[in-house]
Amino acid sequence: MQTKSFQDLITNSDKPVLVDFWAEWCGPCRMVSPVVERIAREYSGRLTTVKVNVDEKQHVAAQYNVRSIPTIMMFWKGHVLMQTAGAQSFESLKHQIDSKLPVLN
Repeated sequence: MQTKSFQDLITNSDKPVLVDFWAEWCGPCRMVSPVVERIAREYSGRLTTVKVNVDEKQHVAAQYNVRSIPTIMMFWKGHVLMQTAGAQSFESLKHQIDSKLPVLN
């Protein structure tokens, strides 16, 4: 995904976009991956989820000041609604999403 297409996605999506910044070598990233996949399933149709490999897309990670991974961010119309770093449980991530987007409850 190029920066322009990433920017287009987070700006023009008709749904909020949850982004998982990760890397293959990152143990906590592997731990949080099933959590993000479960969020994607449970919020299907209400939330778009994407993964950005920071090793492959360093410019995208730098643009959003991703300093540690995993970092999960949620965007709406180009604005950051939520940002969290480190492995998250499903319940914790769901709570953070729901607190920012009451319409998803």
